[in-house]
Amino acid sequence: MPRIMTVQNMLAANETIAGGIRRTLSTLQLRTLNLVGSPGAGKTTLLERSIERLREKLTLGVIAGDSATSMDAARIEAVGAQAVQVNTQGTSHLEAYMVLEALEKLDLAHIDVLVIENVGDLICPAAWNIGEDQRVVVMNIADGDETPAKYPELFATAQGVVLNKLDLLPHVEYDLEKVRRLLGKINPLLHIFEVSCWTGDGLDAWCEWLVDFAHGEMGPASLLALA
Repeated sequence: MPRIMTVQNMLAANETIAGGIRRTLSTLQLRTLNLVGSPGAGKTTLLERSIERLREKLTLGVIAGDSATSMDAARIEAVGAQAVQVNTQGTSHLEAYMVLEALEKLDLAHIDVLVIENVGDLICPAAWNIGEDQRVVVMNIADGDETPAKYPELFATAQGVVLNKLDLLPHVEYDLEKVRRLLGKINPLLHIFEVSCWTGDGLDAWCEWLVDFAHGEMGPASLLALA
């Protein structure tokens, strides 16, 4: 069978499972976020700080995807949230069947927002719907200000972007205004959050958005959901 047909069949099967996940979680009134970013972007640290700040307002549960180890899930559990680790054994993205299996290990009745922390990659996750309501990309400014131009598909299918590690601005060459322009050109509906998990700057706005997200005030509908 030609490779392109194999990939199409895999994506079609994935879409079927992802649709079932979305319907199940919608019935439970559980909002789901797909958190995507490169290795070292600070996805897990962002979740730790969010869980700590929202403890009295919102209960987050996390499915942590990584190629190997259970480090990320252990960090999430250490700050008091439910977490399940999914190891992809080298695959550079999570797939819907992996999420479906992980859901069985969570007490969904006691979660307000499910965050799926995807594998660190900016290419493969763009094509794979895993049942989320919305997708947020976490960017590490140390990776450079051309990231949106290099990976436009990911930002075009996202609803939010967290520009993380802004405390590094004095130490790296990074044109923040250029990044804002690039993101606006690719996807003018993006919610952009400028954050430093180290200093806490910008975390209040991000956490307020998470609360709105949990309550169904999600802004533009997921492009994946409309596909």
